[in-house]
Amino acid sequence: MTQQAVIEIVKTGPLNTVQDAGRSGFRDIGVSVSGVMDPLAFRAGNILLGNDENAACIEVQMFPFKVRFLADTSIAVTGADCRTKLDGADLPPWWACSVRAGQELEMQFPRSGARSYLCVAGGIDVPVVMGSRSTALRGGFGGTDGRPLAKNDRLAAGVTFASSLPAQGMGIEPPEIALANVFPTSTEGLVQLRAIPAGEYALFEADLPRFWSQPWKVSLHSNRTGYRLSGTPVTPSKVIEMRSYGLIPGIVQVPPAGEPIIQLADANTAGGYPKIAGIIEEDLWRLAQVQPGQSIRLVKSDAREAIAVASQINQWFTRLRDNVMPVKTVMGF
Repeated sequence: MTQQAVIEIVKTGPLNTVQDAGRSGFRDIGVSVSGVMDPLAFRAGNILLGNDENAACIEVQMFPFKVRFLADTSIAVTGADCRTKLDGADLPPWWACSVRAGQELEMQFPRSGARSYLCVAGGIDVPVVMGSRSTALRGGFGGTDGRPLAKNDRLAAGVTFASSLPAQGMGIEPPEIALANVFPTSTEGLVQLRAIPAGEYALFEADLPRFWSQPWKVSLHSNRTGYRLSGTPVTPSKVIEMRSYGLIPGIVQVPPAGEPIIQLADANTAGGYPKIAGIIEEDLWRLAQVQPGQSIRLVKSDAREAIAVASQINQWFTRLRDNVMPVKTVMGF
């Protein structure tokens, strides 16, 4: 049965897409994971609405972005603080509320962060391709016919129940506040990203102190495939011939010019540049919220710390679910 359209795209830009957690298990045939760049914002939005945590959403990274609601529903807006307005009235960041047919929601260029997420009750209902609703832009499939959202697109939502949100809406603390002790920022205000040394780390021995200490600026030539970093180059002690190897999001490669590239959600599935480090998976959402032109600092880490950070994130999600579930119980669901 065809679901009723609930959202009409009024204003958008290139690279705004339908995404979920991505597709796994197909890298051996050259299919990248895709999926949301900020999984914390994505999952939190779905939890606020009582959705399955993998329900598809709209990832917004080009602004302004405006939609019209075609049916009564509930929404959550998470991620970057993009000065969201509903019928001209300000909505707080990290907020969930009910909306009525005919209302319009608009997002502007973020005050902070780079990507916002619009989740809808029931999730965005587009065809499942290879186990995911995510848009694979490089492959041209998934999402809305494998392309970015366009003006006049209409999107349906999956089956859902009546809204269990309070009449006034409900908000949460973003993870950078709720987990401030877990996700530090340097004294210079730089986002710190923890990384574990990778396969060819020893080749860069002479430049390793600078690799870890200097700020790296995110190049304007950055996208969902990867972030290019600008700074004083790091070079290997010798040139070696490498076979292609499998890539995953977070791998930090060093091409011949010496300025690193961090592979991200739409990363290539194989590559041959030396790999100096890997950003821990738990910190990749922070990188997704760094705008091109801003700088980061890489911090040497290890698997034990990554596991500890993952545990803190899971506890945050558990507290969030526990805070949302009582609302549903009162509503009789």
